Amino acid sequence: MNTERRYDIDWLRVLAIGLLLIYHIAIVFQPWAMFIGFIKSNESLEKLWTPMTLLNVWRIPLLFYVSGMGLYFAMRKRNFVQLLTERTRRILIPLIFGVLAIAPLHFIIFQKFYNLPMSYYPHAGHLWFLGNIFIYVLVLAPVFLYLIKRNDNKVKHFLSALVGNPFGPLALSVFFVAEVLIVKPQIFSVYAETWHGFFMGFLAFVFGFLFVYSGHEFWQTMKKWKWFYLGLAAVLYGVRVMVYQTNAPGYLMAIESNCWIFGIFGLGYHYLNKPSKILGYLSQSAYPVYIIHMFALYAGALLILPLKMPAALKFILISVFTFTLCYLIYEFLIRRVEFLRPLFGLKPSFNKVNKSLFQKEV
Repeated sequence: MNTERRYDIDWLRVLAIGLLLIYHIAIVFQPWAMFIGFIKSNESLEKLWTPMTLLNVWRIPLLFYVSGMGLYFAMRKRNFVQLLTERTRRILIPLIFGVLAIAPLHFIIFQKFYNLPMSYYPHAGHLWFLGNIFIYVLVLAPVFLYLIKRNDNKVKHFLSALVGNPFGPLALSVFFVAEVLIVKPQIFSVYAETWHGFFMGFLAFVFGFLFVYSGHEFWQTMKKWKWFYLGLAAVLYGVRVMVYQTNAPGYLMAIESNCWIFGIFGLGYHYLNKPSKILGYLSQSAYPVYIIHMFALYAGALLILPLKMPAALKFILISVFTFTLCYLIYEFLIRRVEFLRPLFGLKPSFNKVNKSLFQKEV
């Protein structure tokens, strides 16, 4: 079985987390921020939201696709019990810890900013994503393991033929269109703790797995037709902005979302599938940064929003503060303090593993 490392998928995960931070910081400067539990700046930057609407139809679906792909790579050398153990360590433990100890922190900062009575409120917050992923793994792992064991079956041949045609992956958007027509989300880009987010994520997770499972043909199609997908996505986004003021019907946004994602897969496979030391560091840090970024963001908003300066400068300073604090917490606490590592989904440190192996050999 092919065990080649896919560096482009690692890069896409890192870039998606980075864009998520920028997206969340931009919400602080929107007039409706407080309605979804964000600290709100008194000075708005509503024009900032136009480019954010380009991101908001594909940033979360992309992460679900990549998570499904990641499951395929994790399953190549694990049975069901090993996989469940690994996913529990990787997803469930950080989720539980995050609900109890991380997500409540930014709610406490929110209370302080608005001079509300201080209280402790365990909740999933932005970690809802992890809960969805763990459910998908429990439900789908037996089916996926069956497919991997029967590697040369008719399903794989059918998928390979389908994705070898540029319109094949697009045709699968019919499932995403059906989801929005059935669930009828009020706002397409609201994924957190909604049925739309759950079922859309489920579909993206499934197809992420199946695309990698189908073989090399999918990636060749993405690479060859990337500009076609991106061009179609740009046209659909233009229609969404000019005709619908960014809030197009859900079925159009579902198609646009997949077009952006397929184009991004093509760009990644073409340009990013190569190792680098920077990627090695960023790939390991992305998950812990995702877990702690809302705390860092709210702390930055608490300190910087009261200052007298232009809103654009506040946006820049909060962005710098958030990324810097996330780096410092990861580098000097999470990465180095051994008992914290599993709480953020990291494996034991290299030195500890080596020491353990050495003791066994002796």
